[in-house]
Amino acid sequence: MLKFILRFIVFSFFAALFFGAGWFLANSSDVLYSSNPNKEKLNRLIDFIDREYVDTVNTEEIVDKTVNSILSELDPHSVYIPKSDMTEVAEQMRGDFVGIGVTFRMKQDTATVVKVIKGGPSEKVGLRAGDKIMIADKDTLYNKEIASGEIVRRLKGEKDSQVELEIYRKAIDSTFQVIINRGDVPIVSVNANYMLSDNMGYIQLNRFAESSYTEFRLALQSLISRGAEKLVFDLRGNPGGYIGIAEQIADEFLEANQMIVYTKDKSGRIEESFASSLGIFENQPVYVLIDESSASASEIIAGALQDNDLGTIVGRRSFGKGLVQREMELGDGSAVRLTISRYYTPTGRSIQRPYQKGKEDYYMQIYDRYDSGEMDSADKIEVNDSLRFVTPKGKVVYGGGGIIPDVFVGVESTTLETLKMLDEETYISNFVFNYLERNRKKYYNFTRQEFLRDFNFTQNEVRSFIDDLKSYGFVLDQKQYGQIINTLMKANMADQLFDANIGAQLRGTLDPMLEKVLEIEKTQ
Repeated sequence: MLKFILRFIVFSFFAALFFGAGWFLANSSDVLYSSNPNKEKLNRLIDFIDREYVDTVNTEEIVDKTVNSILSELDPHSVYIPKSDMTEVAEQMRGDFVGIGVTFRMKQDTATVVKVIKGGPSEKVGLRAGDKIMIADKDTLYNKEIASGEIVRRLKGEKDSQVELEIYRKAIDSTFQVIINRGDVPIVSVNANYMLSDNMGYIQLNRFAESSYTEFRLALQSLISRGAEKLVFDLRGNPGGYIGIAEQIADEFLEANQMIVYTKDKSGRIEESFASSLGIFENQPVYVLIDESSASASEIIAGALQDNDLGTIVGRRSFGKGLVQREMELGDGSAVRLTISRYYTPTGRSIQRPYQKGKEDYYMQIYDRYDSGEMDSADKIEVNDSLRFVTPKGKVVYGGGGIIPDVFVGVESTTLETLKMLDEETYISNFVFNYLERNRKKYYNFTRQEFLRDFNFTQNEVRSFIDDLKSYGFVLDQKQYGQIINTLMKANMADQLFDANIGAQLRGTLDPMLEKVLEIEKTQ
């Protein structure tokens, strides 16, 4: 079971790094041309294959493989982005896409709305969770073997273009037509923000996209207006993004002229970034939560605060990515993200871990952390004394492989890790969705307060979920884990009925890192 969970973590994080690993500039159309006989050799070979080879060959596919092969000889974060992936990658890093503004899942060959995005085009025409999308522009979508991705393609389109939908609503047992003007739909970076206590706010950030700083600042302002004098900034699982966005967010905490980060390129040229005097949470108590999947821009934030003796870093050693990429167009709609420099924390640390043994070894090193016992005990974290640095106030910090937290929190038990995986995947949300499909009308007018105060799943419903899990190979003891499962089911229900904040608060009651933060607070 543990190996299954680890493979899930590694695969998920590798995908996240592909879409969000931090790079210095989003795009550069500057191409450096030079007379290079090796380059000419490749061009001639492709031309020969195109003109002379006896069989028909897909030269585009050959070129793609060649580019990937070349990049594989560099570092793990220099990657090729095919033309087919560019739109999705650009949307992820821009922080929005053009569509109708719903999330859906397939139920009995029909796209059923799980959630209507607040302020989006679908909300404006009155779509609700539970609505079934039957027809789009006279094209029948139900009772067909249509992949979710194909339905997404049909619902997305050019901005301000229209799509006519036929909707079935179970609550009224009737169909109706709506015309939706497609518009910008945000891809949210701030998963949750709420008050953890009377004077402590909580913000969870999942990436560093173009919109992330604006989202973060608005969330922080909201928390300050509600009395936040301290902050928990959750960067667990955050694979990074734009370094400039990380610098802007770090500036909200650091005082004027404190260094945030600096980079050094191939020629030795150094570029330094310093905080301004404009931060709205300067020198305030802040806890930064990190784990083994916090990378790149997340590590810049954690390193900047740690090296400036501000705040407390809580969790486990971060991923260890200290390379900076620039995205460069290749002229045919594809692009390459090429490592152009290394970044260093204010004390001069490079937190990049070794990658000389190849990409597979690089990403599988998480297994070594488990095997060594590092994920359970801070004493098992290996450090290199030659990479020892000291902060202005005398705290010892290390480079060479991630940010080591000030306060260590180990991983949960295997069973609790399994429950978290079930929550992150669709196991729990699918069960809750099906429950809502049978009872949705009952909750149309449920308020947040009523939900938090009055709602819980029954023991029979929890047992039904546990029984469902057996078909997937998961066996859980209801007596021991029933209350935790009930809380996670309720959190998923909150996600679908309201927004992520209530679900995050419920999950927070099961979070050892938040428990550790509150424990630290009690001693101060």
